Amino acid sequence: MCDTLQISEIFQSIQGESTHSGLPCTFIRLAGCNLQCHWCDTPQAAGGAGVATGIEGIMQRVRAFGNELVCVTGGEPLLQPRTVDLIQRLLDGGFGVSLETNGSLDISALPPGVCRVVDVKCPSSGQCGSTLESNLACLGPEDNLKFVVADRADFEWALGLVGTYRFTEVCPVLFSPVALPRGHENAYNQTEAFLAGARELAAWIIASGLQVRLQLQLHKILWPESTAGV
Repeated sequence: MCDTLQISEIFQSIQGESTHSGLPCTFIRLAGCNLQCHWCDTPQAAGGAGVATGIEGIMQRVRAFGNELVCVTGGEPLLQPRTVDLIQRLLDGGFGVSLETNGSLDISALPPGVCRVVDVKCPSSGQCGSTLESNLACLGPEDNLKFVVADRADFEWALGLVGTYRFTEVCPVLFSPVALPRGHENAYNQTEAFLAGARELAAWIIASGLQVRLQLQLHKILWPESTAGV
């Protein structure tokens, strides 16, 4: 049986988001995606073929970095069936593991112990409605629910969903401002625009009274000019 996955990149950085934000982390970015979000910040992974890499080879590279935390991301990592096997190997190896997914594919087969970070697509993404309701129903306290918010309409839509399903009683709920695609402007202006959006989003969260968490993608502040390896 083939035990390879199509890999876009493997690197170490600071985890820029989720409840693991700020921790050193090894990232395994898988190639390919089934959605075309307007705000995609990893087009090289979403549209690329990747490099076929065996699970043991991936494990060797992860062990060489020496980080306790590993994030499996994409693209959309659940497009590749062997992703589940990779995550189990990582867990068996003693690593803390998170998986970042767009929620359009079944997450129930993932092994216990992995933090499932489900990115629910808001209307401005162009992919609203792609999240499986069954995925939302199986979230637990170890998981994260994420909304990337571009404008007030996105914010109100996300608030409605969080309130209807009472997600703040289930798991951490993260609201992130949209960042312009890297390379859109110079690094200084890009960071300033991102922070301005974050300040606006922070004000909306405070006024709403809902216990959701403002999440800033730290890597986009620290390395705004970088498009890979962060």
